[in-house]
Amino acid sequence: MAEIQISLAAARVNAGMTQEKVAKEMHVSKNTIVNWEKGTSEPTINQGKELAALYNMPIDYIFLPNKSN
Repeated sequence: MAEIQISLAAARVNAGMTQEKVAKEMHVSKNTIVNWEKGTSEPTINQGKELAALYNMPIDYIFLPNKSN
Protein backbone atom coordinates (compact mmCIF):
# COMPACT_ATOMS: atom_id res chain seq x y z
CA MET A 1 0.00 0.00 0.00
CA ALA A 2 1.22 3.49 -0.83
CA GLU A 3 1.77 6.22 1.69
CA ILE A 4 0.30 9.57 0.71
CA GLN A 5 3.09 12.10 1.09
CA ILE A 6 1.17 15.32 0.56
CA SER A 7 -2.41 16.17 1.16
CA LEU A 8 -4.57 15.40 -1.84
CA ALA A 9 -6.71 18.34 -0.76
CA ALA A 10 -3.68 20.65 -0.79
CA ALA A 11 -2.66 19.41 -4.24
CA ARG A 12 -6.20 20.02 -5.50
CA VAL A 13 -6.38 23.51 -4.02
CA ASN A 14 -2.92 24.37 -5.39
CA ALA A 15 -4.19 23.29 -8.82
CA GLY A 16 -7.14 25.67 -8.41
CA MET A 17 -9.75 22.92 -8.60
CA THR A 18 -12.85 22.14 -6.57
CA GLN A 19 -13.83 18.66 -5.43
CA GLU A 20 -16.73 18.82 -7.87
CA LYS A 21 -14.43 19.65 -10.81
CA VAL A 22 -12.00 16.83 -9.93
CA ALA A 23 -14.88 14.38 -9.56
CA LYS A 24 -16.22 15.36 -12.98
CA GLU A 25 -12.78 15.08 -14.62
CA MET A 26 -12.14 11.71 -12.94
CA HIS A 27 -15.64 10.35 -13.67
CA VAL A 28 -16.24 9.57 -9.99
CA SER A 29 -18.57 11.01 -7.37
CA LYS A 30 -17.67 14.00 -5.24
CA ASN A 31 -17.96 11.63 -2.26
CA THR A 32 -15.12 9.56 -3.72
CA ILE A 33 -12.88 12.65 -3.82
CA VAL A 34 -13.88 13.50 -0.23
CA ASN A 35 -12.97 9.97 0.90
CA TRP A 36 -9.59 10.11 -0.86
CA GLU A 37 -8.83 13.44 0.76
CA LYS A 38 -9.90 12.18 4.21
CA GLY A 39 -7.82 9.03 3.78
CA THR A 40 -10.77 6.68 4.22
CA SER A 41 -10.05 5.25 0.78
CA GLU A 42 -7.28 5.58 -1.79
CA PRO A 43 -7.27 6.07 -5.52
CA THR A 44 -5.98 3.25 -7.70
CA ILE A 45 -2.60 3.71 -9.35
CA ASN A 46 -4.32 4.67 -12.61
CA GLN A 47 -6.47 7.19 -10.76
CA GLY A 48 -3.33 8.46 -9.05
CA LYS A 49 -1.75 9.03 -12.46
CA GLU A 50 -4.86 10.94 -13.55
CA LEU A 51 -4.77 13.04 -10.39
CA ALA A 52 -1.10 13.84 -10.91
CA ALA A 53 -1.86 14.97 -14.46
CA LEU A 54 -4.86 17.06 -13.31
CA TYR A 55 -2.81 18.64 -10.54
CA ASN A 56 0.19 19.09 -12.85
CA MET A 57 2.64 17.32 -10.54
CA PRO A 58 4.68 14.12 -10.63
CA ILE A 59 2.86 11.12 -9.20
CA ASP A 60 5.70 10.50 -6.74
CA TYR A 61 4.82 13.79 -5.04
CA ILE A 62 1.57 12.09 -4.04
CA PHE A 63 2.55 8.42 -3.73
CA LEU A 64 5.84 7.04 -2.46
CA PRO A 65 6.60 3.50 -1.28
CA ASN A 66 5.79 2.98 2.38
CA LYS A 67 9.22 2.65 4.03
CA SER A 68 7.83 0.80 7.06
CA ASN A 69 7.05 -2.33 4.98
